[in-house]
Amino acid sequence: MSDFTDQLQPAEPSGPSILQKERAGSDIDTDQLAKHLLSRNDFLNRQKRILAIIKDIPYFNKKNQLNMARPDRYHLGLARAKTLKRLSIKHNWDDEDYKMADYLMDEMGPYALQFTMFATSIREQCNEEQKKYWLPKLDSWEIIGCYGQTELGHGSNVKGIECHAKWDPQTKEFIIHSPTLTASKWWNGALGRTANHAIVVAQLLLPDAKTKQYKSYGPHQFILQIRDMKTHKPLEGIVIGDIGPKYGYTAMDNGYMLFKNFRVPHSALLSKYSGIDSEHGTYIKPDNPAVVYGSLTFVRAQIIMHARLVLARAVTIATRYLSIRRQFADRDSKDPNAPEEAVLNYPTVQIRILPLLATTFALHYTGEAMYKLYYGTRAQIEQSGDFSRLAEMHAASSGLKSLSTMLAADGIETCRRAMGGHGFGGGSGMIPLNNDYLSKPTVEGDNWMITQQTASYLIKRMTHVISKPNETTREPIDAQLRTYMQTRHTNPSLPILSSDQALVQAFQHRLSHLAHQVYIQRVEHKKPWTDLMISLHNLSRAHSQQLLVSNFYTAVFASTPDPPLNPTTQATLQTLFRLFALYTLDASASEFLLAGALDAATLRDVQPRVQALMREVRPHAVALVDSWSVPDYLLESSLGRYDGDVYNDLFRKAHVENPLNLLTFNPDWRTEEIVMGEGAEGARKRLEALARGVEGHEQRGGGKAKL
Repeated sequence: MSDFTDQLQPAEPSGPSILQKERAGSDIDTDQLAKHLLSRNDFLNRQKRILAIIKDIPYFNKKNQLNMARPDRYHLGLARAKTLKRLSIKHNWDDEDYKMADYLMDEMGPYALQFTMFATSIREQCNEEQKKYWLPKLDSWEIIGCYGQTELGHGSNVKGIECHAKWDPQTKEFIIHSPTLTASKWWNGALGRTANHAIVVAQLLLPDAKTKQYKSYGPHQFILQIRDMKTHKPLEGIVIGDIGPKYGYTAMDNGYMLFKNFRVPHSALLSKYSGIDSEHGTYIKPDNPAVVYGSLTFVRAQIIMHARLVLARAVTIATRYLSIRRQFADRDSKDPNAPEEAVLNYPTVQIRILPLLATTFALHYTGEAMYKLYYGTRAQIEQSGDFSRLAEMHAASSGLKSLSTMLAADGIETCRRAMGGHGFGGGSGMIPLNNDYLSKPTVEGDNWMITQQTASYLIKRMTHVISKPNETTREPIDAQLRTYMQTRHTNPSLPILSSDQALVQAFQHRLSHLAHQVYIQRVEHKKPWTDLMISLHNLSRAHSQQLLVSNFYTAVFASTPDPPLNPTTQATLQTLFRLFALYTLDASASEFLLAGALDAATLRDVQPRVQALMREVRPHAVALVDSWSVPDYLLESSLGRYDGDVYNDLFRKAHVENPLNLLTFNPDWRTEEIVMGEGAEGARKRLEALARGVEGHEQRGGGKAKL
C-alpha cells in the first residue's frame, strides 16, 4: 500500500551507517576468520553456490511463514523437499550440497530423517548382504525412511521400550507387535505422512531352548516397509498417523505407529554386529554391545557442530541489532544533548551477549575435536575391530550433547530477551529459531538423563585408577585422574587470572575432584544411584565444560591456525577463550572453591576481569559475528540484517506484507459480521468453513476411525 509513510525514514544515525562504522573500527579480518571457521567441506563456497540456486525459487520464499497454519506448512514443506531433491539431480549435487540446501532452507522437513538416522543405521548397522540390497534403494531415494525408536511410554530409557519382535522358528520370521498403547512408536520424524520404510527398534524375543518361554535380548534395529509403495496407505497390521501440533517443526510430520502381529523376514534384523542363526534360532552376540548405538552417537556428535551454528545465528541477530539500537544517554554526562548509547555498550547487556559470542567459538573447536574422535574411532572399528575408544566417544558425545544443546537453547532465549520488545516480534527472526531448537535438549537423549552415561564412564575410570594406580591405559582421562589422586592433598589454588594454562588446569582439577567425590559416594559408601543423580549431572557438566575449555585453549594457543590469522584476530580469539572460561567458571564458582582449584581472593577478581574482557571484545563484536557468514536468507530477520536497515524492514513487514492488514474488520459486538462488507451470513459461512476444515482433515484420514 502506498501512503505518506513512503516518504519517512528512521531517525539518524541510521542502522546501515552504524554497522559500517562498527566494521571499520575492528582490525578483525572477517573473511580470513570465516575461512578458518568454515573450511570443512568447502562450506563457504558451497553456501554461496547453493544459495544462488534456491533463493529466488517461489517455493523457497520465507515471507509470511509465521502466518501459515500447520497443515499448510506440511504441504509446503513436502513441496520444498521434493523440489530440493529434483534440484539435486538437475545440478548434480552431492550429499554435502543437499545438506547445505537443507541448512539454508532452515526447515525440519519431511525428508529430514532420510539423511540422518535412517541412512546412518543402514550404513553402520547392516551386514554386507543387507547393504547390497538397501543402499541402492537409499541412494536412489526409491525408499523414504524414518527412525522408529521413541515410544509413547518410553523415550530416554531405550531398554524399556515395549514394542517387541518375536522370532517364529517355524516360518523363520519376526513378528513385530505393540502389546500396549504405550508401545506405540511416537515422535518419530517423517513417519506421520511421509515415510514408506522405517528402522524400528524393538525388543528381540527368542524362545528359550529349555523353558520354551520367550526371553528378551534387548532392543535391536529392524528395517521394514510400512506403507504400500503405490497407494502410500499403511500396510495391513500397521496403524500410522501424525501426532499433531508441536512447539516447532511445523513442516515435519512427527508420527505414531502401532503393530499387530506384523511379520517381517529374517533379513529385517540389522545384523552387522549381532543376529539370529536362522537354522537354530540362537542369538549371535555382538563383540561390543555399544556398537548397536553407533547411529545415535553419530547424531549426537553432529548435534554439537549444529549447536554452534544455531547459537551463532542468534548472537549475530542480537549483536547487530544491539549495536544499532539506541536507548538512554550516559547518566554521568554533563551534556544535556548527549546522544543515546548503543544498547550493546551497557555491561548488563554485554554480560548476556558477549559470553555467548565466545561460546560459539568454544562449541566450534570442540565440535571439530568430536568429528576427529568419531571418525577415528569408526576407522579403528572398521579396520582392526578395535573398540577401545568407543566408551570415551560415547561418554563425550552424551555429555556434550546435553551441554551444547542447553547452551544453544538457553542462549537463543537470552538473546531474544536482551533485544527487548522487538525481540518478541516476528521480524526478529527468533520465533522459528527458538521454537524449532527447543526440541534439541530433549531428543536423542533427555539432557538430564543422558548425562548419567557420561558420569558412569567417569566413575569406572576413577575406579580403575584407584584400584590399579600404576597401570598405563589408553583412556586419555586416566592420566588426569591419576595425577589428581597423587596430588589431591596439596591445594593447587591455581593462578587463573595470570596463566591461561592454569585456567585449563582449574577445569581439569575441578572435574577430577568431582569424579573422586562421586566415586566415594557410589563405590565406597554404596549410595543408591537415584540419590546421586544431581551429583552425576554436575559431574557430566564439569567433564563437558573441561572439554570445551581444553579444546578452545588448544586451538587458539597450542595450534597453528589454517589458514593463518592476523595478529588482531588471533589475539581476539585468545580473549574470547578467557572470557568463555572465566564466565563459565564464575557460574559454578563454588565447585572450584570446594575443589581447591582457586581461593576466595582470586574469585573476587573474576567478575571484574570478565568485564574487562568484554570491553576488549566489544569493538570487534560485529566483525566476529560476521565471520560466521550467516546469509540474510537464512536469518530471515529484520533485526539481524547484514546491512543494518532494521527499522525500514520492520515497518515494511508490518505495513506492506502482513496479510491481516489486507482486511478491514467489524469490531461491533452487535453484529455477527467479522469482515466489513461480508454481512452476518457471510461471516457464518466463513466460520463454518473453518470448522469444516478441521472436520475435513479428520475425514481425509486424520481421525481414528479412518486408520
